[in-house]
Amino acid sequence: MDLKRLNHLVALADTRNFGRAAVQCHLTQSAFSRSIQAAEEEMGLQLFDRGTVEARCTDAGEFVVERARKLLFESRCLQRDVSLYRERLIGDLAFGVGPYPAATMVPPLLTEIRSQHPGVNVRVEVNNADYLAAHLRAEELDFYMADLRNVVAAADLDVARIARLPAGFYVRSGHPLRENPNITAAMLLPFGIASVRVPESVLLGLGARMGLGEGKRLPLAVECDDLSLLKSLAISTDTVIGCVDAGTVLDVAQGQLVRLAVVDVPTQFADIAIVSLKGRSYSLMAQFAVDSMRRQAQELIQPVT
Repeated sequence: MDLKRLNHLVALADTRNFGRAAVQCHLTQSAFSRSIQAAEEEMGLQLFDRGTVEARCTDAGEFVVERARKLLFESRCLQRDVSLYRERLIGDLAFGVGPYPAATMVPPLLTEIRSQHPGVNVRVEVNNADYLAAHLRAEELDFYMADLRNVVAAADLDVARIARLPAGFYVRSGHPLRENPNITAAMLLPFGIASVRVPESVLLGLGARMGLGEGKRLPLAVECDDLSLLKSLAISTDTVIGCVDAGTVLDVAQGQLVRLAVVDVPTQFADIAIVSLKGRSYSLMAQFAVDSMRRQAQELIQPVT
């Protein structure tokens, strides 16, 4: 069976509609229906139940479509790798990052790329791990970086932890809390805490330390994946922000933000990992970017082994 017909099976499984699948495959509905029928006859199996509303995979269809997806993925990887090998292409770059890598590692990387490879086109997606994983699986990204605790382990992903970036609570230089020599976690709550999206386990742990009780998560006054907005909020109000130390170096040096010493909260971390599709090799440019990110992680903090 050729790959084009396998693609038709996957399209019908995804859309559950002959008309939509035909449009997706750039075929007339009659031609598409003949292709599906030919696949079933070739295999001697009924792959789809034709309902009045939807076409759904039979058990045999689920079996075949799952393997068809793998074959199509391997085919795309082979075509891409052969093209890169034949033409010695550096390749354009598309990758995703969470807010902390975006604020700390991406600016130097982009500077390096624009200086050394000005002809390369780069697309950076800054978003949460769920969004980035979906776009990685759609093969729209070469890789993404996120907090390991926000990455859902799956058989189709390669996850490589590169560093733990220490984090803490920050406030503006004239904040009322700075008058107290022994700041506890509970004292932060009345001012409101803002942060990027935080792993659920961390919110539950902080909730317990702040006296909210077991099973009660820390309520965030503001949740935003744009670190620059969070820092602006802390500088202009009494809001307390949770942030990686590497993301506030300039603000602290300029006297705009101060790190609070909270006596009953241990040092928090962002556990940074690089996530890629298993079995999909990097282009030369993607490998350049990954190597650069790893070097920067080592400079920010001793990486986890």
